[in-house]
Parts: sequence; structure tokens; C-alpha cells
Amino acid sequence: MEQAKNLIRIPTDTGAEAAKRGLSHMASSMSGSSILRVAQEIRNMLDRGEEVTNLTVGDFSPKQFPIPELFAQYLNEAVSDGHTNYPPSTGIPDLRMAVKESFMRNHNLDYPIDGIAIISGGRPSLYAAYQLLVDPGELVLFPVPSWNNHNYGDTCQVKVRGIQTRREDSFQPTVDLLKPHARDARMIVLNTPQNPSGGVMPEKDLREFGEFLIEENDRRKESGEKPLYLLFDQIYSLLTFDDHKHFSPVQLVPECAPYVIHCDGISKSFAATGLRCGWFVAPPAITKKLVALGTHIGTWAPLPVQVATAKWLRNLPAIDAWRDDMIRRVRNRLDCLHTGLQQLKSEGFNCDSIEPQGAIYISAQFQLAGKTTPSGTVLETNQDIRAYLLQSAGFAIVPFAAFGVEQDEENGWFRASVGAVSVNDLELSLPRLRDALKALK
Repeated sequence: MEQAKNLIRIPTDTGAEAAKRGLSHMASSMSGSSILRVAQEIRNMLDRGEEVTNLTVGDFSPKQFPIPELFAQYLNEAVSDGHTNYPPSTGIPDLRMAVKESFMRNHNLDYPIDGIAIISGGRPSLYAAYQLLVDPGELVLFPVPSWNNHNYGDTCQVKVRGIQTRREDSFQPTVDLLKPHARDARMIVLNTPQNPSGGVMPEKDLREFGEFLIEENDRRKESGEKPLYLLFDQIYSLLTFDDHKHFSPVQLVPECAPYVIHCDGISKSFAATGLRCGWFVAPPAITKKLVALGTHIGTWAPLPVQVATAKWLRNLPAIDAWRDDMIRRVRNRLDCLHTGLQQLKSEGFNCDSIEPQGAIYISAQFQLAGKTTPSGTVLETNQDIRAYLLQSAGFAIVPFAAFGVEQDEENGWFRASVGAVSVNDLELSLPRLRDALKALK
């Protein structure tokens, strides 16, 4: 490709000084994802040909977890049939109805169609709920560890408060834990099955959250206060193991429906993260505002994906077969990692893990603070431990600090994700991990 002789080159620092003075307060206070910074470090190692078992990404490698074959066929058919223009701002009627049917089937909930909108994945739904329900300076409450809520404090200019959960509860919240902090909150955010812990909230606790919503909102209505909402992220709802079951709080306590917003989609349950199709299910008065917001920022899911998803959600035998196989494959990887870590623990190494309950994650603990590496470096923080395990064993995990946990509460806990690795990858990584732990003094 020929370039003009007098090509004008723009220096990399162009505008930096002006940006310091010109960026908005939000942009100045906002920081990018710490998980993505870790991911860049791993990419650099892979580019150098180093061996890395990448347990950091909350995503699926298409080589390990391709989308359902029949879903891919539906997608190709939708493109071939010319579904490549803008979709309706609410989402196509066929998909909205398919989501309605899915909620009826899976949760015994019959939401009005005006309460259902299609949006480009789970993340925009979460962000939109913050913008629609919480004014700048108001409080959002959530358990930690939890995915990305602490970052929305800056992007939405709201107050956020993360409440530390406990290992004995598999890092799942309870009403008793959050209730003392909820008096001044405008919204509580829950996610089950959970990213990052892999825990699943028990039916009893979800029922208590529904009952608390009614109790607190009755009080607020009497005193003329704004309502307390629950943003309920169930993007991993199909990925639960053994006796761990997923429930919606509205399913358990229907009277709390005016105060609950569901976020869901195809990203995790069907390994379709890059297709960007999710749904927002809430009281119609809130969903209508979400649709209006979407018209200004273009958050609708691509039309061919919507067409394919509507067809896929109605193919119940295919979904059941896919789910059984998906759970088997995810469980094989999580069990391999859990068994390996428990074996290392039995050998006397300072590591632990919580038995998998759902999603694609496991909570892994490496209590290595105070240990000295072969190079003479003393490990002091979770970040030090993360860097050591990555550099010495190619074992890439994410500290709980990336999920809102304060440094003095981390206690060696990390998220490990199995969406981009095989069982063989994990089996090869465990001897390297053992050697790295053994080298510490």
C-alpha cells in the first residue's frame, strides 16, 4: 500500500497535556479493568513462547467450548436470509417472546412482554440499571468479591459499598450480612451462580432477600423514601452442579417483583460471549426507560444473533443436550483443578479451594504471604503471589482485589477460570505449580 510522501505523523503524546485539563471528572477518576491488564501480561508471555495455563479470563476459548453447532447453523441462516440491518430498539418480538417463554419454563414467572428488552449482553444491562435507578452520590450495595461493581462507582458517579463475604458461606451473601448497610442504599446487586467465586446462593437466602425487599420497601413507602431495588445478575443460571439449584427471588417471593431487575443472556450458558445478546427482564416502567437509553447509545444485540437466539431458545431438546454436555465439560475441568489443589494441600502446601458449585470458576487460596522466593524476594501481597505463580509456574489467576476485596481481606484468595483450558492443560500445570510452591522458603 503506497503512502503519501508528505505523510503527517501524529506523535503518541498528542493531546496528553490537554486531556489532563479537559477530561471529565468521571473519565479522570475511572480506571480500566485490572483483569484485562493481567491478560495483557499473559499475552506478552505467550508471544515470547512461554508456557502459561491461562485461568484468568471469564470467557470461553472457541477451541475448548465452541458455541452449539445448531446455534451456529441458525446464525449462518439468519445472515444468509438478510437479517443484517438494525433491529427494533426493544429487540425483535420473536426473541422477546422466546425469553418470556423461557422465564415461564425455568422460573414459573410470566412477565409482561413490555418488561422484556433485548440488549447487547449482560454488561450493558448492569450499567443501564445503575444509570436508570441510582442518582449520582446515592449508594449501591453489593457483596465482595463481585464482578465489576466497584468500577461502576466511578463510571456512574455513585457511592458503592462492598460487604466482605465469608469463606464458610462459599463467598455468598446473606440478608443478615447486607441488611445493616441497606438503610440508605438505592440498589443491591447480586449475582448467582457467582463470578468470581463459583458459588451458588441457596434457595433459603434468596427467599430471605425477597422478603427483605418487601419489608424495606413497605417501610420506605410509608416514610416517602425512594425504593430499594435488587439488580439480579443470573447470566450463569444454567451452569449449576449437583444439588445446587438456581432460583429467582421473584420466583420464591412474587410480591418483590416491583423491585427486581433480571439480567441474563446467551454469553455464559451457551459459550457465546462474543455474540453479544442478552435480555433485561424487569417491571415494564423500568424496561421502557432502558429501551429509551439504548436508542441513544446503540446497545441492541445484532439482528442475526437475535433471530438465531429466538430459534435456539425454543429448541428444548437441543438445549437440554447442550446443557448436560456443557456442565460435564466444565465440571471435568473444575474438578481436575479442585482435586489437584486439594492434593497439594494434603502434601502440606499452603493452598486450598472450594468445591465447585456453578459457573466456570473456582475460588483458590494460596496463603504464601511471608514466603521467600528463590531470588530472595519476600511475598507480601496477593499481587506478589499472583506474579510469582505466573512467572515461576505459568499459572495465571486473578486476585480477589480485582473483584472489590480490600487488600487486608484477600487472605490469599484468587479466581481461577476454566473457560480457556483443557483438562490436559490443567494436568500439565499442576506439577509446575507444585515445583513453584516447593521452591518457596
